[in-house]
Formats: sequence, C-alpha cells, structure tokens
Amino acid sequence: MNVSFGNAEHPIRVCAIGSGPSSFYAVEALFKAEGLTVQVDMFDRLPTPFGLVRGGVAPDHQNIKTVVKVYQKVAEHPSFRFFGNVKIGRDLSIHDLERHYHAIIWGIGCESDHKLGIAGENLGGVHSATDFVGWYNGHPDYRHCSFDLASATRVALVGNGNVSMDVARVLLKDPAMLASTDIAEHALATLQKSNVREVIMLGRRGPAQAAFSPKEIEEIDELPGVDVVVSTDDGRIDDYSARWVETQARSTQRNVKFLTEQVHKGEGEQAKKLRCRFLVGPVELLGHDGKVTGVKLQHAELVADKDGTPRPKSIDRFEVIDADLVFKAIGYRGVPLPGLAFDDKRGIVANADGRVLQSTGGATRTGHYAVGWAKRGPTGLVGTNSPDSKATVELLIADIREGKTLTPNAADIKDQLRAHEVDFVSWQDWQRLDAFEQEQGKLCGKVRLKQPSIESMMTTVRQLRG
Repeated sequence: MNVSFGNAEHPIRVCAIGSGPSSFYAVEALFKAEGLTVQVDMFDRLPTPFGLVRGGVAPDHQNIKTVVKVYQKVAEHPSFRFFGNVKIGRDLSIHDLERHYHAIIWGIGCESDHKLGIAGENLGGVHSATDFVGWYNGHPDYRHCSFDLASATRVALVGNGNVSMDVARVLLKDPAMLASTDIAEHALATLQKSNVREVIMLGRRGPAQAAFSPKEIEEIDELPGVDVVVSTDDGRIDDYSARWVETQARSTQRNVKFLTEQVHKGEGEQAKKLRCRFLVGPVELLGHDGKVTGVKLQHAELVADKDGTPRPKSIDRFEVIDADLVFKAIGYRGVPLPGLAFDDKRGIVANADGRVLQSTGGATRTGHYAVGWAKRGPTGLVGTNSPDSKATVELLIADIREGKTLTPNAADIKDQLRAHEVDFVSWQDWQRLDAFEQEQGKLCGKVRLKQPSIESMMTTVRQLRG
C-alpha cells in the first residue's frame, strides 16, 4: 500500500449510509480485507437497523429474518458504530460526510415504487404494494396507510414477482396464522375484518416467464382454504416457450410444471382463490364515484427478441375484470438524494459497477460507492447482496491502495451530532429496543411487538437508557 493510512495508527474511515443487508455485507467485506485497518460508521434515518429484512420481509417468513444474526456479528466488531435516527440532508450533509470519511458507501435502497402511468391510477382503492408491505410490517413511514379490506371481495394484483406473492399470501391467509408473527397490530386488526376471497394476479409475460420463485407460489397453494387457479388459456405454453424453458434454470422449469399441474386441477373447491393470469396488462383502471371498480386489460402474445428471449407484444384484444381493490407490484424505485447523482431512467444512484458518478454517464466521483438496490435496482433476494457488495468493496479497496480517497479533516462525527443536539441511536440503544420489542411480544404471544412510529421508538429508547 503506497498511502500513509489504512494502518492501526491511521485507519481508513468509512461510512455506510443505510443499514440494510447490502450495507452490512459491504462492512463485513471491509473488515475482512487483509492488510487494511478500517473504522466504519453506519447511519440510518430510522432508529432501527436491517432495512428490508425488518420492514420488507413478510412477517410469516421469520426464517429469512434470521439472517440478521450475520449482521449482528458484524456490528460486534470493535471498529463498528451505528448511528440510527440520523437523516442525511437533515442532520448531516454530504459535505459533512466528506469532511469526516475517506469513503462513503451508499446503501440507501429503493424507497419508492414504479407507476403504471395509465388513466384511473389515482382512484380510491388503488394502492402500491410498497405501501401495503410497509404497512403490515410496521414500518413507521406507512403506519397511516389505510386499506379497505372489509368492503373488498376481489383484488387485482398487477405484477407477479415475489412481492406480489407476499401481498397475495397475506391477503388470502387466515389472519390467525399471522397473529404470532411480528406483523403490525394495526394490520392484523384490519386483516381480521377482511372479506377478500379472490386475488387475480396479472402478469404481462407468459407462464414460462413468471417472475415469482417456485417456493413462493407453492406456499400459497399449501395454504388451508386457498386454491391456486390457472385457466387452460392462461396456462398454455407455446412451442417456442417450451423449447426456451429447456435452456433455463431449474426454477423456471419448476414453475412451468407447477402451473401446468394447476391447469389440470381446475377451479378447486376452496373458498379463497389466487387466479394467475398471463399475457395481460392493465391499460386503464375503471371507477365509479372516485373508487376503483375494475381493470381494463390488453392481451399480448410472445415474440422472440434479438437474443431469442420470448417477450410480450400487445395485440388488439381487450377485456374488463371487476376489482374492489388494485395493488401495483411492478417494482421499487430509488428516490433522488440532493447532492448525489441519480440515474432517473433506472431509478438508482448513478454509478458504474458500484463507483458513484458525478452525473449519469459522467466521470467517477472520488470516494463514493453504491451497493444493493441503490447500485443495481430492485433485483435479487437478500443473499444476492453479499457478492454484489463484495464486488463494490473490491473496487473501493483498489482505489484506497491507489490513494483515490476523500481527504477527511474533521474530528469525530459524534461530536458534530451532539453539538447539533441530534439524538442518535447507538448499537447499544438498538439492542435494548430489540430486547424490549421481543419482551412485549411474548406478553401477547408474538415474536415481537414493533413500535409503531419513530416517536414511540425514540421515547422507548430514552426510557431504556435509564
């Protein structure tokens, strides 16, 4: 190393913005880097860590949430600090970060959603899956959302990725099976009054190109009182797709096998239905008195693109389906942060393989890096972030070894936060809050009882400090 820092006497100072999986995997990779001494501060605008593992993973998927044990081990490193309840742009500026750190890792995720861009999208009863997922997971940003499940019997769900699977499962599952999870209390109360009996999942592509994973769709099929229904027309695999499937991953072949089996099963006898539709897309949301009543769909056919992948092409055939509610699950999208270049087309931080750019397509911005969804967009599972973050950290370390870093000249950032009376949450504060939520959960037969708002979290944190 041809620079005078990165050793015990002059460690590299790095901050990670966001405390989701991608940030923790990046910090883990930094701590494991040979011959490099690093001090890492992690910031999150919420008082709680773990990003979508806490606020996005469905409450009935507690096994996935056990991954936080890996992150807790990272946080135990003596050179790690957590600063929760600190918002960039409010409590600290990007300039402040550049004055304190040699490198900044942006793991801010994608906090918004894509729009359909069709007439009727603003009707009452039209919601984003982002809002619904945050609401039932007890994310403080979504606690005031409202979903009239008591007046709805049929729901149209646009998109058929794994987020759609979560939404469909929560809507169709017996609420009693969710009561012992960490689902938000306000969500459980609403679901207990739900009259939803049918969810129609709308996929733009064919059954062979379905975006959900086999485990997700099979889990819904195993729910008591629920049938997964695929009509003969919707489940038809054309000859070209059949040949294409043979070249794809086993998960794609497993999906096709499952969907074909559902066609043969027919309508089923259960009271609740998940209907899987394919090669249809909404072109208009219909309503009455300001409330959604249906969806106008346009059909499509599959056409091979240049690389041979079957792609949907709209055809002159339409239909209308009735719907009391519509949920849009067509992907998350990043939110621009002032002072940080944003790729508006892709909805992510402007970057080249993880190195942040000064502008979209422009030169590299020294000392700034992106990981996770902020880097690549909303793709992959929780574990996808591990190799992705490691790849970015390899670039960061290469830049450090070449002396391509920021030049911090300020003292400990904790001093600045205290001087500005920012009530930040330390890792010890979070551990106390974590234990408190779990204790409160046990009292009412739940895994944990989440605090519903930032204000209530901070009140509890202050009380627990003693």
